[in-house]
Amino acid sequence: MARFIKSNGIDMELVPEKGTQFTLVELQDLVDGFIEIVPAKDGRLIVINEEGKLKKLPMNTKASLLLERPNSDFIVGDVLVCDKSEIR
Repeated sequence: MARFIKSNGIDMELVPEKGTQFTLVELQDLVDGFIEIVPAKDGRLIVINEEGKLKKLPMNTKASLLLERPNSDFIVGDVLVCDKSEIR
């Protein structure tokens, strides 16, 4: 089950609109822009806004803790955390 983690700390389970995989349009809507996919330390994927830091989106502390080395980088904006099989 995918998790949608907002930068304000709200964390909820999320399922794709149609079926078992999120479409590119769904992913872009969730992160409010172009997507970038980064690996989480547990093997899942974190879908982030590719231009989030350039747009000065707020830091997402919960999502940043999922990075392999959370002390060396951080994530901004709303994100989707999911398994590879959940992305089309």
